[in-house]
Amino acid sequence: MKKILIYTLLLLSPFFTLPTAAESLGQWKAYMAYHDITAIEPAGKYIYVLASDNLFSYNYNDSSIDTYDKMNSLSDCGIVNIMWNDTAKRLIILYDNYNIDLLDNTGEVENIPDYYNKSMTHDKTVNDIYMYNEYAYLSTAFGIIKINMKAAEVSDTYQIGVNVNYCYIKDGSIYAVSTDGVYSASLKANLLDPNTWQKTDVTPEARQKQQRTNVYDDTNHCYWTVDDEGLLMAYIKDTDGTKTNLRTGINPDGPKYNHFFFMKFVDGTLYTTGGGESNQTFLKRTGTIQVLNGSDWTIYEDNLNEKTGYYYQDISCLDIDPRDKSHVFAGSSRSGVYEFRDGKYVKNWTYDNTNGALTCVLPNNHNYVIINGLTFDSEGNLWVLDSWSEKPVVQYSKEGNWNEKHNSAISAMHDGLASLRSPFFDSRGLLWFTNDSWSETALFCMDPNTLQANIYNNFTNQDGTVVGAHSVRCTVEDRSNNIWIGTIEGPLMLTAEDIANGNKTFTQVKVPRNDGTNYADYLLAGIDISCIAIDGGGRKWFGTYDNGVYLISEDNNTQLQHFTTNNSQLLSNTIEAIAINGTTGEVFIGTEKGLCSYMSDATTPNDSMSKDNVWAYPNPVTPDYTGLITVTGLSYDADVKIVTVNGTLVAQGRSNGGSFTWDGNDLNGKRVASGVYMVETAKSNGSSGTVCKIAVVN
Repeated sequence: MKKILIYTLLLLSPFFTLPTAAESLGQWKAYMAYHDITAIEPAGKYIYVLASDNLFSYNYNDSSIDTYDKMNSLSDCGIVNIMWNDTAKRLIILYDNYNIDLLDNTGEVENIPDYYNKSMTHDKTVNDIYMYNEYAYLSTAFGIIKINMKAAEVSDTYQIGVNVNYCYIKDGSIYAVSTDGVYSASLKANLLDPNTWQKTDVTPEARQKQQRTNVYDDTNHCYWTVDDEGLLMAYIKDTDGTKTNLRTGINPDGPKYNHFFFMKFVDGTLYTTGGGESNQTFLKRTGTIQVLNGSDWTIYEDNLNEKTGYYYQDISCLDIDPRDKSHVFAGSSRSGVYEFRDGKYVKNWTYDNTNGALTCVLPNNHNYVIINGLTFDSEGNLWVLDSWSEKPVVQYSKEGNWNEKHNSAISAMHDGLASLRSPFFDSRGLLWFTNDSWSETALFCMDPNTLQANIYNNFTNQDGTVVGAHSVRCTVEDRSNNIWIGTIEGPLMLTAEDIANGNKTFTQVKVPRNDGTNYADYLLAGIDISCIAIDGGGRKWFGTYDNGVYLISEDNNTQLQHFTTNNSQLLSNTIEAIAINGTTGEVFIGTEKGLCSYMSDATTPNDSMSKDNVWAYPNPVTPDYTGLITVTGLSYDADVKIVTVNGTLVAQGRSNGGSFTWDGNDLNGKRVASGVYMVETAKSNGSSGTVCKIAVVN
């Protein structure tokens, strides 16, 4: 009766906001591609598919699709091979770092980390997998590894001393085929002894299962293959040889590629590009723009080579026209600027159709117009950074004209401006960008009206020490209007005061050791920073090239998190981009192995708070829920109190950006009783009021 009364009070309350589905704080999520199918493994009613280095299964009986990743079941990511063992009823999953998982048809996963953990001088590459009874035989550069699929353990390692391309068992003997010839031994012999293996003159059998994407399924009596769209399909062959399709278009939803070199949120929509250029080396990734809105992916038209005649590769940046959200421009590290509308290709802007504003690095070679940075100003003019050009800054005006924005000091550096990137307009209306190149490492600040510029290329900190900041990867403005840059030697900061005074000394933040001494350490010194994002609480998210993700407090003195592949579900320690959904607090992390996200506890604050823009989730709090309760939509650093209907205080604190979390306990750490609780807030100016209510049902 009490529970029914609480629900009734909530429904009648004018302050009640219907619960909104939201991810749990601290939850990781993967957004993986399943497009490029490279292996199909029938396993009874299930069909396991390796696609874009990821795994999914299809249930032939009920047509359901399940995906498997590091967030929900697997031990790792970056799958290079799979194979089903019908005796053990398990699928072996081999990763590119030589980790191994075994998966059964109930979804249970058992990890075999032995080979991954093994330190050895030999090349650890696995060339092939062969199944015999309950064993999997892995052919490697030094011999064969025998795995017991039932016991989930490495049974033996045969050091043959040759690079084994593949192996097989026949007539009581095992054969190892290498470029040096065929080596064999009796299964009854001591295979651990290298001398047991003898070179033979036999003609080797053909490699097992050369065709992995057109296989016959004995259980369901059909063939599995890939259709013209790259999707899984099943068919049968009629007596006259014609094919009849049984199932078509079988693939999970998701992006098309696992490449997320650049990301940007606009109005709750995540825009991404595949990349890219790293350390002045083309990644040669297929050109792609992938957009996530809610749970729906839109893939921009990407088969553009034939339309333009140029490489559509390495899309390294984009921006959205502030006057028309369907109008998008993207930069390529290879072939200029691409214009899209509603996801469809409009035009490729390059040397000959911009009045020479854009420059070919190689004379008249349109495959070398290197654009790694572009951004719109508030009026709708597009500013473009043209690397290795005597005209490094150009503008495509809102009227449709290409104009050179000449600054002689910047132009004089053109021979070293190999990778101009990370442009943005700050709160002062100034255009900032970097040169990610060791030859002319620099940070630039340009006034778009006068074209006057400050060039920061002497990276000296407040102690007078020169920081070896070879390559400035990125730049961003924090909530206090300071400018941060990510360098190969860690993050550096220009304070708002120094910018106003024209002081070019960088602040290298000192973090006190708090060990009873007056010593301090420079923040993330020596860490190669690849990207920076600022969340709604003013905290800094630092992505790195090989060290995962760091979360640093707003005052810069506390390391709140350090996510790596070892202590979290992060897909890779190499981070290419970070973008934050300010409304939900979800932090999207683009890694070299795909896209994942982490639900943080900071959202973008509101200027004002009322019952119309502040809400709590989950609401009501059900008896089975034990996580944090989140109040979102608050103003920055708001004072928050949770009280009973009688005004008794049960919890209090301050908002983190626009969010406040409550563990559901009172001030004594005891779970609160069932009932309705008021969320009262107060701003620094003294204004206060009840902004929402939370129902707790025990």
